[in-house]
Amino acid sequence: MSVAENLARVREQVADAAIRSNRSPESVKLVGVTKTVEVERIKEAVSAGLQILGENYVQEAQNKIEQVGGQTSWHFIGRLQSNKAKYAVKLFDLIQTVDTLKLATELNRRAQPLGRVLPIIIQVNLAGEASKGGVHPAKCIQLIREISEFTNLQIRGLMTMPPFFNDPERARPHFRRLRELSQEIAEAQLPDVEMHELSMGMSGDFEAAIEEGATLIRVGTAIFGERP
Repeated sequence: MSVAENLARVREQVADAAIRSNRSPESVKLVGVTKTVEVERIKEAVSAGLQILGENYVQEAQNKIEQVGGQTSWHFIGRLQSNKAKYAVKLFDLIQTVDTLKLATELNRRAQPLGRVLPIIIQVNLAGEASKGGVHPAKCIQLIREISEFTNLQIRGLMTMPPFFNDPERARPHFRRLRELSQEIAEAQLPDVEMHELSMGMSGDFEAAIEEGATLIRVGTAIFGERP
């Protein structure tokens, strides 16, 4: 199947999952994960209407953004090192993986001279996997309190990557827990903190994520095919 056909099928699955959970399909935004995907295939997806692209590496994104152009929104969805913050604030419309005060401090410092308020999402490591980034859920609200004082960052919500399961139902409790954590933070009514976004769900489990409240799903393989 072509990229455009894959994208149409994913959109149909998104709509079905949203309707099943009494939500509007428009409440779910699709982020096309373009890690290692060739520019021509990315352009095909953009031509077919994909509006948000997600990249894991700053350098790879830089080359693609130059070639694909600015008709789409770019999200950073990988582990971001503080020394790459100066590039990330110029390249990306939203950073989904902020998980330490050190990284937030550097992003804020780099955004200031550009005169921009950078939207960010806080990554939460619900399963405690050492191989993945994310703040421990018990420390999440304190980190958000500290970051909320930065004038050049805007917290928009939470993101998580559950462990890999063959059965999407096994990921569901992680998605539910992120939604509950988001609700707890919203109820704290911290100044300048929004909990509008829940970034969760990938190619194998995005329907369960949508049913649990995802507003952003990060889908690569289901759109672009298996990576080499």
